[in-house]
Amino acid sequence: MSQINYYPHNFYIPVMGTSFTIDTPLAVAKYGISSEISLVDDVLIEQIRKFWCEKLDEPYEAIITQDPDRRAKRITAYLNLLEKAITKQFTRLKTSPFEPNSEITNYYEMLPNNELKQLYQDMLQEEDATKKLALQDQLREAITIGSTDVNIMTKLDGQSNPYTDTENAPTYKFSDAAAALRGFANSDSSSSVVLSAGFNPNLYGYIANFPDFLPDKNGEFKKKICLKVSDFRSAEIQGKYLAKRGIWVSEFRVESPLNCGGHAFINDGHLLGPILEEFKNRKNELIETMHGFYKKAITNIQKFCSDIPKKVLITAQGGIGTNDEHAFLLKHYNLAATGWGTPFLLVPEVTSVDQLQLEKLLNAKADDVFLSSSSPLGVPFWNLRTSASEEARLEKVKNGTPGSVCVKGYAKFSKEFTDEPLCKASREYQHYKLQELENSDLPAEQFAALKEDILSKSCICTDLAAGALLKHGVVSKAAGAICPGPNLIWFKKMMTLKEMVDHIYGRCSKLIEEERPHMFIAELKLQINYLIEEIKKSTLGLPTRSTQKLTEVIGNLNKGIAYYQELAKELLKEQQEKFLLALGELQEELNNIQLVTQEVK
Repeated sequence: MSQINYYPHNFYIPVMGTSFTIDTPLAVAKYGISSEISLVDDVLIEQIRKFWCEKLDEPYEAIITQDPDRRAKRITAYLNLLEKAITKQFTRLKTSPFEPNSEITNYYEMLPNNELKQLYQDMLQEEDATKKLALQDQLREAITIGSTDVNIMTKLDGQSNPYTDTENAPTYKFSDAAAALRGFANSDSSSSVVLSAGFNPNLYGYIANFPDFLPDKNGEFKKKICLKVSDFRSAEIQGKYLAKRGIWVSEFRVESPLNCGGHAFINDGHLLGPILEEFKNRKNELIETMHGFYKKAITNIQKFCSDIPKKVLITAQGGIGTNDEHAFLLKHYNLAATGWGTPFLLVPEVTSVDQLQLEKLLNAKADDVFLSSSSPLGVPFWNLRTSASEEARLEKVKNGTPGSVCVKGYAKFSKEFTDEPLCKASREYQHYKLQELENSDLPAEQFAALKEDILSKSCICTDLAAGALLKHGVVSKAAGAICPGPNLIWFKKMMTLKEMVDHIYGRCSKLIEEERPHMFIAELKLQINYLIEEIKKSTLGLPTRSTQKLTEVIGNLNKGIAYYQELAKELLKEQQEKFLLALGELQEELNNIQLVTQEVK
């Protein structure tokens, strides 16, 4: 059964913000659906652990700020709670009767058309009572729990964790990313850590300290490594680096800038289709290269390593909205699964979105979802113009008190003005930066653009946590932020988990419009629009890529368009005319940008 061992389903729910999927595994893991939670915010994690301990009647002992290594301990405690609760849920599901709307029936009804689903269909059609019971026993044994994966954003690797143990000077193991990894490594979880946002040599070198990431006597791993990457080259570099240290990468998760919500990593004009084509064509080469380095490293520490490389999964996420797109990606690029994020924000039983923000999502217009400069990390960030956080930010600017009080400190990295790092969304940093700008002698248009960029930053640490805290009644008031991808505007109704799964598998459609552009077209348009904005910014003195790099981006986009033209002729039969027409329009737009670029030079 091709997908039963790892994915009962061929989709997963990626991380969204810090809080929107913080307890998603409690809703979906028992049905064999994998999901991913963020380990950024240990304060939020502790608050949610307290809430669920009380709700599940589990003992709760607070891990307070003054506790040594509190960040890692909070994460371990919460993951262990999830593991225990999901195991209980799964046990109940496994013993539930095969009758309409029972949990085990819902498990099988939601599955895609695979061999396990066929076995279930055979059971339903079996008329012999003894054989039917035998098939039911077989079905009970075949089901598996969805994976509760965790996400560590490698860029968020500051020192927000206090050092209460004075005998130990601060070392790398006390950094935020390392503490999060340690919290996961010390937990009972048997799942994957998804490392995103780029290459972090210090963190990668730290992984081998934990036995769960190393092979056991049978060459198996209790915990796996998944790398979220934007292209093949990144996968190759990071995969080899880890392999040389005896760490195997079990999954490469490719994400386009049309991501599932939150930070959008804009690459140099490389488009998702050509990227996945390279993975498809060079996957075996990547695995063999990694295995050579891995075997040498594992042998050196006297661990077992087979001559046959371990399995590597390739998955993809970002902007997928229809079953046609989902099925095409799986089949043409040989993917193990695809990630579906933003639409699940409209599934209240699965994600933690407070009622106010849920209403704003439902009423959002196309222009309300925008790629902003809100993140203090300097990475483009999907935002909602009508969110409580954005409204509060604008109100503070209007009142002459811009910026936020920095409470959590996960994004404190700037030392422009002080010895201690500041967050660019903080009131203190913006005060210094605006003062510096006032003392400059810049043209009015450039001054206004730079001022807007300074004031655009939001406290995503606190504001992104508000959704879960408000929904669960942990707090009664907060200016919540929400970070949907642009796919949101095509979904305008709240859905149940079953309805959303049925949409993914093509058993129904929850789209409100039939004119939704193909995900490849939407990504290409995003890249072109971002390029246009970047060229405008360069004329105003805002930080951008060099003219040489922008020229390279245009070249890559042209190659991507040529690839999609051939792909449409061969594979996209039903949508071919519409797809090629949209490509032609974007090609013309790109040609005009080349002229603008020459003027900028």
